[in-house]
Amino acid sequence: MALTSSVSPIPQLGVTASITSTRPRNYSSPLLVDFVGLYCKSKHRTRRRLIGVSSSSSRGRFVYKTNKVNAVLLNNNSNSNTSTSIDDSKQRKVANLEDILSERGACGVGFIAHLDNIASHGIVKDALIALGCMEHRGGCGADNVSGDGSGVLTSIPWDLFNNWADKQGIATFDKSHTGVGMVFLPKEDGLMNEAKKVIVNIFKQEGLEVLGWRPIPVNMSVVGYYAKETLPNIQQVFVKIAKEDDLDDIERELYICRKLIEKASISESWGSELYFCSLSNQTIVYKGMLRSEVLGLFYYDLQSDLYKSPFAIYHRRYSTNTSPRWPLAQPMRFLGHNGEINTIQGNLNWMQSRETSLKSPVWRGRENEIRPFGNSKASDSANLDATAELLIRSGRTPEEALMILVPEAYKNHPTLSVKYPEVVDFYDYYKGQMEAWDGPALLLFSDGKTVGACLDRNGLRPARYWRTKDNLVYVASEVGVLPMDESKVTMKGRLGPGMMITVDLTSGQVYENTEVKKKVATLNPYGKWVSENLRSLQPANFLSTTDLDNDAILKRQQAFGYSSEDVQMVIESMASQGKEPTFCMGDDIPLAVLSQKPHMLFDYFKQRFAQVTNPAIDPLREGLVMSLEVNIGKRRNILEVGPENASQVILSSPVLNEGELDSLLKDPLLKAQVLPTFFDIRKGVEGSLEKRLNKLCEAADEAVRSGSQLLVLSDRSDDLEAIKPAIPILLAVGAVHQHLIQNGLRMSASIVADTAQCFSTHHFACLIGYGASAICPYLALETSRQWRLSNKTVNLMRNGKMPTVTIEQAQKNYCKAVKSGLMKILSKMGISLLSSYCGAQIFEIYGLGKDVVDLAFCGSYSKVGGLTLDELSRETLSFWVKAFSEDTAKRLENFGFIQLRPGGEYHGNNPEMSKLLHKAVREKSESAFSIYQQHLANRPVNVLRDLFELKSDRKPIPVGKVEPASSIVERFCTGGMSLGAISRETHEAIAIAMNRLGGRSNSGEGGEDPVRWKPLTDVVDGYSPTLPHLKGLQNGDTATSAIKQVSALRKFSPSWCCHALAVASGRFGVTPTFLVNANQLEIKIAQGAKPGEGGQLPGKKVSAYIARLRNSKPGVPLISPPPHHDIYSIEDLAQLIYDLHQVNPRAKVSVKLVAEAGIGTVASGVAKGNADIIQISGHDGGTGASPVSSIKHAGGPWELGLTETHQTLVANGLRERVILRVDGGFKSGVDVMMAAAMGGDEYGFGSLAMIATGCVMARICHTNNCPVGVASQREELRARFPGVPADLVNFFLYVAEEVRGMLAELGFEKLDDVVGHTDLLKPRDISLVKTQHLDLGYILSNVGLPKLSSTAIRKQEVHSNGPVLDDTILADPEIVDAIENEKSVNKTVNIYNVDRSTCGRLAGVIAKKYGDTGFAGQLNITFVGSAGQSFGCFLTPGMNIRLVGEANDYVGKGMAGGEIVVTPVDNTGFCPEDATIVGNTCLYGATGGQIFVRGKAGERFAVRNSLAQAVVEGTGDHCCEYMTGGSVVILGKVGRNVAAGMTGGLAYILDEDNTLLPKINREIVKIQRVTAPVGQMQLKSLIEAHVEKTGSGKGAAILSEWDKYLPLFWQLVPPSEEDTPEASADYEAVSAEEEISLQSA
Repeated sequence: MALTSSVSPIPQLGVTASITSTRPRNYSSPLLVDFVGLYCKSKHRTRRRLIGVSSSSSRGRFVYKTNKVNAVLLNNNSNSNTSTSIDDSKQRKVANLEDILSERGACGVGFIAHLDNIASHGIVKDALIALGCMEHRGGCGADNVSGDGSGVLTSIPWDLFNNWADKQGIATFDKSHTGVGMVFLPKEDGLMNEAKKVIVNIFKQEGLEVLGWRPIPVNMSVVGYYAKETLPNIQQVFVKIAKEDDLDDIERELYICRKLIEKASISESWGSELYFCSLSNQTIVYKGMLRSEVLGLFYYDLQSDLYKSPFAIYHRRYSTNTSPRWPLAQPMRFLGHNGEINTIQGNLNWMQSRETSLKSPVWRGRENEIRPFGNSKASDSANLDATAELLIRSGRTPEEALMILVPEAYKNHPTLSVKYPEVVDFYDYYKGQMEAWDGPALLLFSDGKTVGACLDRNGLRPARYWRTKDNLVYVASEVGVLPMDESKVTMKGRLGPGMMITVDLTSGQVYENTEVKKKVATLNPYGKWVSENLRSLQPANFLSTTDLDNDAILKRQQAFGYSSEDVQMVIESMASQGKEPTFCMGDDIPLAVLSQKPHMLFDYFKQRFAQVTNPAIDPLREGLVMSLEVNIGKRRNILEVGPENASQVILSSPVLNEGELDSLLKDPLLKAQVLPTFFDIRKGVEGSLEKRLNKLCEAADEAVRSGSQLLVLSDRSDDLEAIKPAIPILLAVGAVHQHLIQNGLRMSASIVADTAQCFSTHHFACLIGYGASAICPYLALETSRQWRLSNKTVNLMRNGKMPTVTIEQAQKNYCKAVKSGLMKILSKMGISLLSSYCGAQIFEIYGLGKDVVDLAFCGSYSKVGGLTLDELSRETLSFWVKAFSEDTAKRLENFGFIQLRPGGEYHGNNPEMSKLLHKAVREKSESAFSIYQQHLANRPVNVLRDLFELKSDRKPIPVGKVEPASSIVERFCTGGMSLGAISRETHEAIAIAMNRLGGRSNSGEGGEDPVRWKPLTDVVDGYSPTLPHLKGLQNGDTATSAIKQVSALRKFSPSWCCHALAVASGRFGVTPTFLVNANQLEIKIAQGAKPGEGGQLPGKKVSAYIARLRNSKPGVPLISPPPHHDIYSIEDLAQLIYDLHQVNPRAKVSVKLVAEAGIGTVASGVAKGNADIIQISGHDGGTGASPVSSIKHAGGPWELGLTETHQTLVANGLRERVILRVDGGFKSGVDVMMAAAMGGDEYGFGSLAMIATGCVMARICHTNNCPVGVASQREELRARFPGVPADLVNFFLYVAEEVRGMLAELGFEKLDDVVGHTDLLKPRDISLVKTQHLDLGYILSNVGLPKLSSTAIRKQEVHSNGPVLDDTILADPEIVDAIENEKSVNKTVNIYNVDRSTCGRLAGVIAKKYGDTGFAGQLNITFVGSAGQSFGCFLTPGMNIRLVGEANDYVGKGMAGGEIVVTPVDNTGFCPEDATIVGNTCLYGATGGQIFVRGKAGERFAVRNSLAQAVVEGTGDHCCEYMTGGSVVILGKVGRNVAAGMTGGLAYILDEDNTLLPKINREIVKIQRVTAPVGQMQLKSLIEAHVEKTGSGKGAAILSEWDKYLPLFWQLVPPSEEDTPEASADYEAVSAEEEISLQSA
């Protein structure tokens, strides 16, 4: 297996761990589970599986090789920088993004609880079995044995401990007064004894008696090499608490002791090696850096029959950071968390700000001793756990604590607002006091008395639950983790978005969602408190005239750094259209710090975005979970409840107009204070800015201490003064925010910015991210008014050249565009609530020095250093002086930041460059190419790599000795440009050129015409009848793309062939045949031009040809949503990689990421997820249409992204597993050599490939008007396409020759010799205009080299899924015969949850042989049991799959035909139509086939379905989202947001209790009763088929009383289906032709 061959064994290791285990069907030895997870690969794995219902068990033996890496125990105790008392709070440090980024994870979790509170060993045993069956949801280190972590949380097994005490001669423990600590101690004996001494002393001080220490018996032979390196000394400590009797007080005393111990150990050398897994009188945690299947083998205690508990929470971790650590395994002390907290930096900063105000009588004045409450070096899960623990120990119930921390999306909730208004009041009360810990999360929790689970507001993690007659309740990430007698199951369900379930062990009650919440919400009169104290800011009218004359407006625009582009392309465009402007062709200007032009401070900040470890949210279709509301005013003590806590002002959004700001200033309770933000340069620039900032902070401090709850930082002035420039508002906000945090005052007041310096969505986001609650953009509003009143605008509107808007409407449009832009920026980081984004600092800084960052942006990531405060003040001044200079023109300057302008900013892709390139490649002239090279060499510094040169201490060698150009060009590929975004001519010319060279072109998303898969044999004089639109062809050319993209499963169809295909979130045109005809499959997680956002293809570019390829309708715009609906976590990505390897085991799978801080962490997770290739794109790439603010302000330079990825992978022994590919602004051989030295194996060219084939950089791709037909679908423009494949071939050969020349000059024979050799990079002697303080050390650093050469890594075999059930089925001679000879066959097979993507490989084999529709045989296979994820993926016609049991997520993903039937076993103890029987996101991207489910489905059923038919008996939220075809029948209840983005197909939904209508998203679809006879027939025949295939009782009841039920159905009809016979009652077929054309549409 390729994966293991890359990991070299370590000599002299002594023991290789070998583990023997058995499969979960033999439960006699429950601690031995023979499923070795996907990520834990070994060379010698065997798998046997007999077809037939029964199956025998066998054992495989595994030997693991390991290699060394250093991992350290984490100090999870507390942050050494954090103060321990209020007095020295000046030292309080904010959360550091770098610490936070290095720890991320995702996982599989579950719990088992006995309602009668009966403790048994069986529950512990079952938890360990379930854990073993979720091994594939975890990750493994490079040694393939050290797990990322697993553990269990149970009640304390007193029998076990008393048995031990008895043998030791210790008296039996008094259960009610004894605490048990599970402690990780330092490894070394001397240090361990020191640590014990500190622990004992503190217990003594607190009056607790230490009864004994128990070393825990463990089995070292099962521990992996890395885990053994950092294995702590694990012991238990028993203490007696005599002075307290109340259980809560005992727990509080133990909590205080633990906090004191943590503080005492901080300063010790061993401090980072001490960690308490738990210290409690109720619960205990056994965990470690172990694979789930060996947890029970490692801890002998867990095997003992004396270990009994009434409940167990279990957890398997998948850490995207590859140096997982023992303390970060889960469960934590209260929680098991599967997910990612996206707002963690803000949460930690706010928790720190709260420290001074948190008080409660239960602590008896000892609050100081339990601080701090957070630690940025710990994981997000550990911090959430610590915050929940604080609330619970302070008297809250676990369920109340989690409702406060992780609230559901309660606004406009159809059920809550009507039936449970008190729950809405509860959330309203807490919204202004505790910012939500926002992000995808399934949380399991227990304090020993209650066990429960809750899901985040988006429902982005799977959670299923069931209850049995034996009074056991189970919750798990997957079904099928335990063998279950279905006749004993009395209830089956799933947790939907924001839902909670709890088990009260003392009363034996199970509380489902609304019961739990109602119980909590009625504890206090929240409704009364809210209505009496929470005030809403009333909207104020916009001004109807300008405030200033045109000269005064111009003066301010100049002083504050506006350019004419900003006014015309941004502000005016937003005021006229109400949306952000779009542009194209990426960002090719220098970073602000490298630029010779002055930039606003905002331009040094790049927005962070979600990729892989956490999903982006869809603000377009799932906006119901998002909110821009924000509360203003003091946030009081959250540990106490009372009416005064609700005394705040609520704003519907952070964008204020002048009238609304005025209202806030007049609010008597807020006592607003206005602080002017100007600095004085009379005594010179040096030091002036810093001095004024310090004074501003002092003034803010004083105002808050004097009772002000609102600070308004304002640069508004009636008369600007030349010697008093404005402080950059972002700097002022950041400095005041940080100062108040560090002085413990931040909770007492809100910050509002009243500023001229804010006009684009990015500016708003920066200000909010660094602490402002709201902004009044007074100059942007004034500019909107000026534009509307100008003669030019009035005339355009009068002549009908522009839609008429009033002056109020123009300002309203501007604000609307800002708000939707903010929603998009929040959503790309996966954040739903603006209140959580506020102060969360979700940005990276490129080009600001340490003094600036420490003062105002403390904790943010600024990798390369940059401007000092004085340099920044000079840059600010260069704008300011323009307003006072006589020479300044009477109109705004155009800086040329967006479009190239003479005298404006330098653009990398400029007309001169493209002319030189065209001359070189068209004339095949080496001298012309050297002029092109000279042009690049003489350009101004444009990108980070321009600051380096390559130098070697070797002697030059003759070029003849260097590897040939033909082998270098094999490393080149072109960008993922979709057919649709660019023309057919360009797409095919690029593909042909790359195929001639042996490089790789990329299909982009959107499918590929099968005509391109065969080599041409009919070429005469360069023309071929097969591709008549192309010229310059040769016989033998193929136009297929080597890389096929499956962005996020757009629409795929099974019959295409391409070297490389891409999988994007839309998954248009993705069928089984498309997939099996690829050499490489690319999963596009993010794109350089707009990371974290989806793609868009304007309707005018969707021609009939494009629509046919994408299975969509001509003229209808196509949008890929930002999230891949099947990738909500790292384990979901691993699952999609598994799916693709399953359907096409010969294709390498690549994952495309965009550079940002922390990408090394993400890439490590991707490598563990079994990807073959990781592609790193720079922020400057991208050819498609995109919002201007996204092009300019998201993503980082690839130089930093590649360096971090390469070095993190090397450091963690994972680099040999993956090929690293890099792209973004590549133009020459110099770029290739730089990328190689930084660690890249392969190199991508996007825009340059287009330029070489004829693009003239007109930058109007998004308009469909490309003058040379490169990026247009208009026939007459495409006819002008000038390119031939030979042009691109020439370009790449020139680049390869340039690389050869450089290699010879440096003295190397092959590219392999320079890959990863950063020692060849030397800083150039260049003087930058703005600063000499750039720090390039990070790029120059080196952690070592991979053990294999770049070529060896590139030539590895495709990674394998290991032995899979499909292989066993394909080995059956009858199945082989049926496929070969198109016969019919019937089979029955057992299936388990570890059998994933079942039938995918069968479908691939059939699609490869017969295409998507050619198979005439029948495979009738019945599976019995619980199917793993992606059951029935990519099915083709002729495959009829029946599952008797239940299934997990992604059933029928990408299916193109065939049939899936899912039905429970006979004689269940539950009612099938009430039970959830399949998981989330079923039928994703299906292009055909039928599915019948007897039971309910989870969230996002039939998302992106484009042709499949389905019948199901109930669904969760977001059903039929983005559906474009097919029909879905639902015979039961649905969740919220039905049919969002549904542009095609029909849905029929039964509404028996009249609750459906509020749940439907009416943006697109029309809702009507089923009146058309053809529609009634379709509905009835689908239900008849459902009853026949599943035996559905519900379906049978409907058919037996058809006339009663038919009127209860609603039909959901998108506009494209309104005139179809199924939807239109008065439809009459006029002619057969019309009918045919409708069907084909």
